[in-house]
This record gives sequence, C-alpha cells and structure tokens, in this order.
Amino acid sequence: MLDLKDYGPDPCALDLKQAALENEKYRETLWTGDHFQVTLMCIPAGGGDIGLEIHHDNDQFIYLVSGTGRVQLGKEKDNLTVDKIVHAGEAVFIPDNTWHNVTNAGDEPMKCFSLYAPVKHAHGTTESTKADAIAQEGPLEGSNE
Repeated sequence: MLDLKDYGPDPCALDLKQAALENEKYRETLWTGDHFQVTLMCIPAGGGDIGLEIHHDNDQFIYLVSGTGRVQLGKEKDNLTVDKIVHAGEAVFIPDNTWHNVTNAGDEPMKCFSLYAPVKHAHGTTESTKADAIAQEGPLEGSNE
C-alpha cells in the first residue's frame, strides 16, 4: 500500500491509478508543485457529487479510475451544455471559467484523480467528506454550497 500524502514538490514516481483506488477520502492532495497539483477523490455511491462549481484561474482534468459518473459542464450555471455518463478509463477536461459537476451515477464509490493548473488546494490538504471540504475551504466556488 502507498502512503497517501502530499509528495510535492519533491520529485517522485508512483502508481497513480493504485493511489486513486486506495484512497477513501473525498479529497487527498498527492502532489503539489509550483505550477500544478494532483489530488485523489472518492465520491460516495448513491448520488454523491463533487458539487456544481466554477474555477476562476484554474484548468482541471479529472480521470475516472473506477466507478461511473455523470458529468455536467457549461459556460453558464443554468445552461450546462455537456451532460454525459463517463466510466473508468475516461477523462473530463474542464477549462477555466466553466461550470461543472461530477455525480456518482453508480452503486460503488467513484474513484478518480484530478489535476489542477495552477495549484488549487493548500499543500497537504486532506478532507474525509465533502462537508469537511466545505468546512475547511469554504463554499464551492460560485455556489452557496
């Protein structure tokens, strides 16, 4: 088993897919550098989600390692022009200033890793649940959640 912690900004080599599969937390930073960051996410079954939000000054990439998700994206909060089911092995590309949400559409936890450029979360961020994330970091960007 991999010790799940933030290895950045030190150089390292590890099995990213295995790290994502081992992660049980809503969010765990795995590597934080000067220009980008890798986080692991575990979204619970039964409709758990990341939450509808928008990032300003961050592009984001999400890769599903296991589970099934419903991805919704759009330039306007009330007009999400992309609505697609994604499975393990598929990726989501989220440009800066794009509303987005990923909802667990399956009956098992959805495991994924996410890349942010530039860095989005503090080095060493660990949040067990979405509620913990909101308590720690405040409401999701652009929302009251």
